[in-house]
Amino acid sequence: MDQLGYSPNRAAQALRNGTFGAIGVLSTGFQRTGEALTAEALVEAAALEDYSVTLLHVRNPARESWDSAAHRISHQAIDGLVIMRAEQASPATLALPAGMPVAVSFSKFAGHYPTVTADQVQGSEDAMRHLLGLGHRTVHHLAGPRDSEHALVRSGTWRRCLLEAGIRPPEPVYGDWSAHDGYEAGKRLAADPDVTAVFCANDEMALGLVRALHEAGRRVPDDVSVVGFDDIAVAGWTSPPLTTVRQDFHAIGRALITLVVGQLRTRSVPPPALTVIPTELIVRASTGPPPR
Repeated sequence: MDQLGYSPNRAAQALRNGTFGAIGVLSTGFQRTGEALTAEALVEAAALEDYSVTLLHVRNPARESWDSAAHRISHQAIDGLVIMRAEQASPATLALPAGMPVAVSFSKFAGHYPTVTADQVQGSEDAMRHLLGLGHRTVHHLAGPRDSEHALVRSGTWRRCLLEAGIRPPEPVYGDWSAHDGYEAGKRLAADPDVTAVFCANDEMALGLVRALHEAGRRVPDDVSVVGFDDIAVAGWTSPPLTTVRQDFHAIGRALITLVVGQLRTRSVPPPALTVIPTELIVRASTGPPPR
């Protein structure tokens, strides 16, 4: 076999076994750090189970795109599917092939298919307890997009924590997860002298916020404390190093593959249970007591 350069033909194997040895991964984007790390973990975990991964990218998440995505899925040579990021899709707009093993990252599909998520509530609570425990009278929020389930959980937890502390929540500022939007929002927050603490829905927006504060002469953490969410690779190397909530993207990716492979092996449909991966607050130098 080595001398002839033989390699197994997946198509021929599929005809004989009725399987393709591939798992599809559907997402509206792979460019953000969280999606990239999760996708990397999906590929590694699938390879350990002798499956390859086929990426299915929905570039324009309008209704027509989800119809097209459903058509593509039904014609793809895949045995199962992971829905990684699909904020604007729902079971009503994305009709999946009957009987296909599916696992989803937290989205509108939660409750319909087995779901994996980081503990968004615990992570947000830890961030808020940290900031309020430092003595800040209130905490402002740089929120993620309104159509993101993750962003909604983080902003809802932020609001609840303030209300439970007897604090009226200020109006949140919304961004699109990017450092650019964090920077633009930061310019508005920096102009408000009452802002002493900001909980950001992700690290990239937090880094944009820190730059805007610096340009406005607001020192971090002396004047404004900043907490992010994700713990991306650069978070510990910024100036100052960013306090943030660590998500274990690799554990999320591994758990998603485990759910799909389990269905393929047992040929059964499990209940739509929720697997929650713990988060961890990483305290660095971007937070401190409020200015006196």
